[in-house]
Amino acid sequence: MQLYKNQSLKIYNTLSGEKENFETIHTGNVGMYVCGPTVYSHVHLGNVRTFMSFDIINRYLLHLGYNVRYVRNITDAGHLTDDGDVNNDRFVKQTRLEKLEPMEVVQKYTVYFHKVLDLFNFLPPDIEPTATGHILEQIELAQKLIADGFAYVSNGSVYFDVLEYNKKGLNYGELSHRNVEELLANTRDLDGQNEKKNPQDFALWKQASPAHIMRWNSPWGEGFPGWHLECTAMSTKYLGEKFDIHGGGMDLKFPHHECEIAQGKASHGVSPVKYWMHANMLTMNGLRMSKSTGNFILPMELIEGGNAFFEKAFHPNIVRFCFLQAHYRSVLDISNDAMVASEKGFARLMEGIKLLPTIEPKTVSSINIQAWKQNCFDAMNDDFNTPILIAHLFEGIKFINLLNDTKETITAEDLKELQNTMAIFVFDILGISNEKENTNNTEKLEGVVSMLIGMRNDARANKNWQLSDDIRDQLLKLGIQLKDGKDGTGFSIQ
Repeated sequence: MQLYKNQSLKIYNTLSGEKENFETIHTGNVGMYVCGPTVYSHVHLGNVRTFMSFDIINRYLLHLGYNVRYVRNITDAGHLTDDGDVNNDRFVKQTRLEKLEPMEVVQKYTVYFHKVLDLFNFLPPDIEPTATGHILEQIELAQKLIADGFAYVSNGSVYFDVLEYNKKGLNYGELSHRNVEELLANTRDLDGQNEKKNPQDFALWKQASPAHIMRWNSPWGEGFPGWHLECTAMSTKYLGEKFDIHGGGMDLKFPHHECEIAQGKASHGVSPVKYWMHANMLTMNGLRMSKSTGNFILPMELIEGGNAFFEKAFHPNIVRFCFLQAHYRSVLDISNDAMVASEKGFARLMEGIKLLPTIEPKTVSSINIQAWKQNCFDAMNDDFNTPILIAHLFEGIKFINLLNDTKETITAEDLKELQNTMAIFVFDILGISNEKENTNNTEKLEGVVSMLIGMRNDARANKNWQLSDDIRDQLLKLGIQLKDGKDGTGFSIQ
């Protein structure tokens, strides 16, 4: 259903600093690009918060009936913290620290990233391109920028010429509202600055020093891509020269997204993105999360417990529910008290939903379900305001409790509407994992394994050792280990 035709969605656009009516470039279709992780280390909770924000946005757009192409990249090369010293390359640092090949580091932390997001019930992106898989596109883009006079070669590296860009009537700094003079004043003295015409110029391609492990051939010699160039190459390849939404964390607004705008306008003649969206930061106990200060916790440490900050482990659903009680553009602070309160609120929400099938319909409704349902949509239509949506969902729980106590009445039609609306907003849009479905699936799995154990027991009784071993070995390949004991055969899922 094309619900978007009847809903007026507004999105806060960082570029304009205002909420704007959401109008897609191509009717009914949304192109959305989100800057993904740099896979040199474990994904942290701040990353999870950012990606969760865009998971909600993706889910809501899909529910409204848009055809969404959601692209979220993997940065697996070229992430310099500045344009100078190779020792600031995060992959070089981690490779030396762990004594692994670069692609071993990439694989290790990409797998971890997907595992964490799966636990939080994220929908996967439609396309997940990697920087190393698009080296050719990045070289071609750099060549075009050189040919058009927006970039230059210096000592085997390629730099974007910011002053030349501004001289041609364009505006570097339009997203972050900075001007070139301010950038000049704040420029640090870094290695490699003497290669640049101007201190604020940024690298499109860097010459690889002998110490740099990840390197590719290019027209300028062996080197590696600049971080900013990667996202421009991948986003335009899959979404076109201009697309609807570009998202990421607030920390990427400058310089990363600013550079993407400049590269897009310089190479294609149009501003590449219609709506720029930025998720705000995550703090813990009122302080910025930082490894150096010790105020830091990984997602799995929060889920599994046994850490110094939280009294117990918290289910991914509880963490997700906690995160969504803050608007994506607001700073979110987590603490033990906040998690415990979220656990109680989540339990109340689930208990109310479980009551729904027990409600007896009547011939008349004393509550206005349609108005309440539209309130839920209005919350999401107001720049994806999940805290307001959750408040309306608790209003729905209040209805359910009143109906359960027979203090209000509802028709069968309205009861079905209430059930469907709660399920849609809680499970489909907020992305809460449906534990009832998970329980049913677990019960089915246990039933199938028990049946196979019975078949194996019969095989052993008939001295068919080959079949007995085959059943055991095939289950082990699927991650199910059989355990023979004096009380029979049990199993565990690895």
